[in-house]
Amino acid sequence: MTRLLLALLVVATALVGCNARPPIQAESSNWITLFDGTEESLTKNWNRVGDANWRIYRGAVVADAKKAKESSFLVSKNAYKDFQLIVEFWASHDANSGIYMRCANPKMPTDKTCYEANIFDQRPDPLYGTGAIVHLAPVHPMPKAGGKWNTYEITVRGDRITVWLNGNMTVDLVNKQLASGPIALQYGSGAVRFRNVQVRQL
Repeated sequence: MTRLLLALLVVATALVGCNARPPIQAESSNWITLFDGTEESLTKNWNRVGDANWRIYRGAVVADAKKAKESSFLVSKNAYKDFQLIVEFWASHDANSGIYMRCANPKMPTDKTCYEANIFDQRPDPLYGTGAIVHLAPVHPMPKAGGKWNTYEITVRGDRITVWLNGNMTVDLVNKQLASGPIALQYGSGAVRFRNVQVRQL
């Protein structure tokens, strides 16, 4: 019986670990830093869409208020087709935010004209939870990111998108809807912070 229990434990551990791996190491010279905690990098690499109160605070770009009903964004000035992206983020428990990719309309990003890796702990629907690709790929189980620093590692290559949150895969999606476009950081509600945003074209 003891041997059987040990064998089952080994199998269970292997199954849990199959979707986990060490984080991507952004040490190659091929990586480009889109935000390094300075106003200079923010101005150089991003356009503001909407009226959120984006500002630099302790090495992060922060937003916690807006007047308009619509979400606000930081939209990358360059477009990307096939790439790896690393974004560190902190979100309040009630935050609605996300990482948008291949945005077809950078002047008005939406979760239907971009791929969105969501940051939304309060949504009970797995299609909209933190770690999901909104409308396209649900997340099971649903992780919680509120109140702590987290790392998104996203690979977009051809028609395949893989999303890793804190070293655990949440999405492996095949979809041909969007081919290329800018990256966008969303502010919808609550409080969000982003830092150490890096991209590598593939």
